[in-house]
Amino acid sequence: PPDGGYGWVVVVSAFIVMGLTAAVLKTFGLFFVEIQQHFDELASITSWITSITIAIFHLGAPVASSLCVKYTHRAVVITGGLLAFSGMALGFLGLNMVWMYATTGFLQGLGISFSWIPAISIVSHYFSKKRALANAIASAGECAFAFTFGPFFQWLIGQYGWKGALLIIGGMQLNICVCGALMRPLKSSCLPETSCSEAETPSSSGSSRRDKEDKSPITHKTFNWMLVRRLEFVLYTIFGILAAMSFFVPPLFLVPLSYSLGVDESWTASLLSILAMVDFAGRLLCGWYANLHVTKTIHLLTMTITLISTSLMLLPLANNYLSLSIFTGFYLFFFGTTVAIHITVLADVVGMSDFDSALGLFMLIRSTGGFVGPPLAGLIVDMAGDYRAGFYMAGATLILSGVFLVILDQFQQRKEKGNQTNTKSEKSTLPYPSLHFLKLQ
Repeated sequence: PPDGGYGWVVVVSAFIVMGLTAAVLKTFGLFFVEIQQHFDELASITSWITSITIAIFHLGAPVASSLCVKYTHRAVVITGGLLAFSGMALGFLGLNMVWMYATTGFLQGLGISFSWIPAISIVSHYFSKKRALANAIASAGECAFAFTFGPFFQWLIGQYGWKGALLIIGGMQLNICVCGALMRPLKSSCLPETSCSEAETPSSSGSSRRDKEDKSPITHKTFNWMLVRRLEFVLYTIFGILAAMSFFVPPLFLVPLSYSLGVDESWTASLLSILAMVDFAGRLLCGWYANLHVTKTIHLLTMTITLISTSLMLLPLANNYLSLSIFTGFYLFFFGTTVAIHITVLADVVGMSDFDSALGLFMLIRSTGGFVGPPLAGLIVDMAGDYRAGFYMAGATLILSGVFLVILDQFQQRKEKGNQTNTKSEKSTLPYPSLHFLKLQ
């Protein structure tokens, strides 16, 4: 990986893609009331639009990863941009609720999946030493765009109606195609192959081949479903499921909790905007720190998970706007740090040769936590009769997810020690080392 140069163009492109996909999805709730009133439907029926979008986003992840392996990240991102535009542009017609499910639900979700997955994946291919920093900058696009999209989308709806706003947003999402075109595929690090093979000697061919596999950005041409048999990937996926069960809960109950404390609606809206910038700062600072390589990324992730769970346990103690802002600020800051490096840790766990396949499978399996977490937290809140119970549930789940990170780290350390022991034993059993010396002489 070049670890710079044109790679920063790819990072900026991914930054914009994150904003035009994840940030749009995050702020789509502004259309909820408008669509509900237009079709005169129940809130439960209208909410299926967002649910379908989220579901297709996760279910399409393995498909997007597989297409990246077979074709290129550039082609898949451009396809995703066209799909996202089609979903919004066709949603502009607003024929009926089923039509909205198929357009702003299914097509938009597939477009987000085909754009988000390759964009975050190709950044990891372009960077090695600076991978954490590059991923942090790219993921920060979600926060930066979400900060401005809230008031901007509200203005669009007021000026052009919800249908006109959808069409304009779809036009904006065509810029995903431009960003995709800038995501130039990486060539093999050893070109042409004939010169590499000629340079290899019999004694060094094995190590040269291993080095070539490590340096080559893409070594697999098929989607690797066998990752589910690797214990490291399974442990990290279990962490992802439990973390997703927790991460979707605080945004669901934060606003109701603030209202129950008597916080005014305008103050709550300002709180959400400020917290988006806190999330943004957390991602960039953690990416910068991880880039110093002072701490192993998995250790840094375990630390941030511990701090997030602590913040969630303390958040229910808030009794006014100030204390709620402080505790929520800590939560979102450490949440931003986790988002910044968890993809980097995945790359470290599986290796870059299987990273595209791993990212698709990880997103797909992790989605089960996102679907189970909010209903489970809602059930606990109903039983307890207090929104604070949901935050306690989220904190406890995160603590459990951190346990699997510790198990994964211990497993990796034992594996590394075993490999070092085998290497030493192989060197010590080389036949007639003195004869090799005489041959060199």
